[in-house]
Parts: sequence; structure tokens; C-alpha cells
Amino acid sequence: MMDERSSQVLNPERLKALEMWLQETDVKLTQVNGQRKYGGPPDDWLGASPGPGCEVFISQIPRDVFEDQLIPLFRAVGPLWEFRLMMNFSGQNRGFAYAKYGSPASAAAAIRSLHGRALESGARLSVRRSTEKRQLCLGELPTSTRREQLLQVLRDFSEGVEGVSLRAGPGEQGVSAVVVYASHHAASMAKKVLIEAFKKRFGLSITLKWQSSSRPKHDEPPRPSKTPPSPHKPPHCSLLDSPRPPLRLAQRQLPAFSRAVRAPSPMVHAAPESPRGASMVPPVDAAALLQGVCEVYGQGKPLYDLQYRHMGPDGFLCFSYRVYVPGLATPFTGMVQTLPGPTPGAIQEEARRATAQQVLSALYRA
Repeated sequence: MMDERSSQVLNPERLKALEMWLQETDVKLTQVNGQRKYGGPPDDWLGASPGPGCEVFISQIPRDVFEDQLIPLFRAVGPLWEFRLMMNFSGQNRGFAYAKYGSPASAAAAIRSLHGRALESGARLSVRRSTEKRQLCLGELPTSTRREQLLQVLRDFSEGVEGVSLRAGPGEQGVSAVVVYASHHAASMAKKVLIEAFKKRFGLSITLKWQSSSRPKHDEPPRPSKTPPSPHKPPHCSLLDSPRPPLRLAQRQLPAFSRAVRAPSPMVHAAPESPRGASMVPPVDAAALLQGVCEVYGQGKPLYDLQYRHMGPDGFLCFSYRVYVPGLATPFTGMVQTLPGPTPGAIQEEARRATAQQVLSALYRA
């Protein structure tokens, strides 16, 4: 179904022109998290890595215009350290891109010469300085969160984490954290995945927004809140603070952070825990775990019916699901979101794992 939708929206002539250009120039493009990237740096780059002020933001790009037209245009101004075109799951671009040069002077020259430039279709590009924000603010973390464990988790979830500081104060629910990334690109990629990652792995519903450019003090300890909970609003409580039944579902979770937020161990125990602890089985993915749970209880293998629906404004792909577990009269239904992947098969597999995670949670609560 997804391949059929792609063929309906893509321009075959433009795709053929892109393919021929890639073959002729030997340019290498990499598909990563909803974007297609050139360089970062390219193989023939000789200078140092760019500093602040070297990136431009390009918008109003026609949906069937690709790198074969854009990279030569922006490379004519000066050598490109990186070019990133934002992509839809359908294979069209999302109408904007980022070009990074070796110096702020080259970026300024690109703005002067290419802003308002008309393409063959008649569309005019908008080129301006990229904001390059590098700090994110995570809110509503558990009050028992520790900086060292949170830093380890963030580096597991995202790349380019330079530091993190915790804070708590009047008017804040739980603890918030300011995370500093090495680049705007790294922070943007993290912003796309952190909310879903914390929800999947820890059952936490955190808030996430861009932070102002002032650099936090990494070693500053969190300040305890002096404001009592509002009588009209219940105190913060996440799934990690709730009592758990004896069966524990496996998740790819870091034990240190689990202890820091008072979460139980994510492993599956073959027998009730003894006072000295029980032997643990290494974590497995949710789909394999769901199949194992069903087979242990004699229910047979679960059957998945996944349907791609649309791409959300944040770049996530939305799927509806219906999962049949033999022996149960009613199927499990719902929606899941995943990031774009390298192939339709990889995307389907990730959607299946996300679906299995939701079914496991439903069985866990039953």
C-alpha cells in the first residue's frame, strides 16, 4: 500500500534526473531520520568543522526539486560542509533544507546571492540565516531524577549531548533539565525522538521545548521546590512511580536511570524474586516478548494488521493497528507513530514493535 502511494505522488522524470546526477557526480546521499544528507563533511573536505553562523535555512522549495538542482546551486557560492533536504515518507521533499558552509562569510554570501532566486518552475527560494539553537528543555521529569543517570540516558537516545543541568523551582511540576547539544542539527534530531523515547522506555510523559541560548551550569545541583502541590491539581505521578504487578515487561532501559526514578528493573523474571534478587534474562524487543508471552500462556502467535495512515506535522509516520491474539475474542486496536526509516520494510518492522509495546501495556494493565 505504501509503495502505491509513493508512485502516485513522485515525479518519475525528476527522480530519473536525480539518479543520473548521482551516478555522474558520485555524490553520496544518506537517508537519516526524515532527511537526506550530503556531506557532514564530504570526503574531499580539507578545512576545519564549521562554527556558529555557518548554516543557512532554505524554504519555499518545490516538492519535486531535489539535490541535483539544489547542491550545485548552493555549492557555487562556496564549498558545502553539509546539505540536508527534509523528506516525506512519500519520497517528496518537505519544502525546506539546510546548507552549511565552512565560514559565516560564505553563509552570508549565499543569503545575498540566492535569496529570491527563481528556479526553472518559477518558484523563488527563501534563504536566511539558520537559528542554530542547541539547547532543549525537558520538563516533568520525576523529582528523584539524577543528573548522571539522565545524561547517560540522553546519550543513549540521541547524539551530540554535551551536558545537562537539572532545576526545580516554584511553579514547576517535577524536575526540568536543560540539555546542551553540539549542534543545532543534533538538537533538532533529539527534539523529534525524545518525547516518544521516554514514553516507550520509561512510561514517562515529558514536555520538550527549545531553551534560550544562555548556557547552563552543568554541575549546578537541582534546587528543591518550596511550592506545595496545588489542592486543585493532583501531584505528579508517572507510570514509573506506580505499583507494579509481579510480571515485568522487558524494555531497552538503563538500570541506573530506572533506580534513579524509582522504576522497577525492566527485565523479565522466570520466578518470583528472592531477597537476594533473581537471575535476569537479557532484554528483547517488544514484538518478540509479546510472542513469547502469548506462547507461554498457550495463546499462539499474535497476528498483526498494520495500515499506514499519514505523516504528522512533526515528521512521524502514523499507523493504525489491529492485533489478534488467539484465544481472545476482541482484537487490540489503536494508533502508533514511528520515524521514517531507510526502507518500507524497516518502517513496518518498527511500527510492529511499537504496536507490540502498546499491546503488552494493555495486557499488563488487564
